[in-house]
Amino acid sequence: MAKINRREFLAAAGGASILAATIPSTAGSFRPGSISGSGEKGAQRLSLEKLQAWESWRYGMFIHFGMSTFVNNELPDGLAPASTYNPDKLDVDSWIQIARDAGMTYAVLTTKHVAGHCLWPTKFTDYSVTKSGNTADAVEAFVKACAKHGVKPGFYYCSWDNHNRFGSRTPSDKPGFAAAYTTSVYQTFQTNQITELLTQYGPIAEMWVDIPGVLGRGYRTYLYRHIMEKQPDCVIMMNTGFYDKDRFDIDYAWPSDIIAIERGLPAGGVFSKWRKIEGRRYYVPGEVCDPLGKEWFFVEGDKPRPEADLVGQLTRCLENRINLLLDVPPDKHGLIPAASRDALLRLRRNAKL
Repeated sequence: MAKINRREFLAAAGGASILAATIPSTAGSFRPGSISGSGEKGAQRLSLEKLQAWESWRYGMFIHFGMSTFVNNELPDGLAPASTYNPDKLDVDSWIQIARDAGMTYAVLTTKHVAGHCLWPTKFTDYSVTKSGNTADAVEAFVKACAKHGVKPGFYYCSWDNHNRFGSRTPSDKPGFAAAYTTSVYQTFQTNQITELLTQYGPIAEMWVDIPGVLGRGYRTYLYRHIMEKQPDCVIMMNTGFYDKDRFDIDYAWPSDIIAIERGLPAGGVFSKWRKIEGRRYYVPGEVCDPLGKEWFFVEGDKPRPEADLVGQLTRCLENRINLLLDVPPDKHGLIPAASRDALLRLRRNAKL
């Protein structure tokens, strides 16, 4: 498989119209609703008050770290041995201390990404820290650091898995995303792993499920309810990828408590939180996710974006009550680079957080 990053992959699959390009146009869709009248509560699972409390978190740290860090490939084939993951100075506590000092109130860790390697000692595959060069449970360290520094913990879990396939076809296989699917055996595996994450580490504030389109709506609905049952107060994200403010196919990412706005801001700065979905009105707030630099995982020489760009993005998110989840990837040592730390501290000062 040719080396390609997520931005290039999504662009090749249709860019901002990826869902419309890969999901039948006859599928149900979101349509933006008008601003809700006073007193409307909405049909969503979480109360309006709980979702607005989530919006009050405002600014968080996305942490992309794992096998991709060590193979220099954002979307690897999952064939590298588990021992390849080997941070020699892993300091998860310092990541969260930096997040706190930068004015961030929550953090989301990539527990398993496309490579299929797991940052916790799961019982359901050997492709984890158990067999790695560094055997520390990074998920446990992350949750403990969040508790220590007063930062709310969140987990990311990728449904696109090039190692633990169980007969599934992934977007890495030709002809690509349109033909990708997961088998019932893989879906049981994903349920079991998410159960581990949500029952072994205490309360989790936010649960990201990436590439939810390969799960199918039936299993995705089951998974959403399963997460809800394990952690009723957890905010659930079925990631849409690029955001299209006028159309959102439910066959790809519904149900979800929030909507992702990947790499940017809503077109024209407009984001409709009230949406009509299959005849009912829901309050579905938004979360911008974007790397500090250009890459989600650490790449040597990837510098933070210009200060004016970062300040502008954060300020516009705060002004429009859209959360910003800014990705700050640790390096191969397991440390957040000094340049990233310094950029975050400047951003806090300049944005007057």
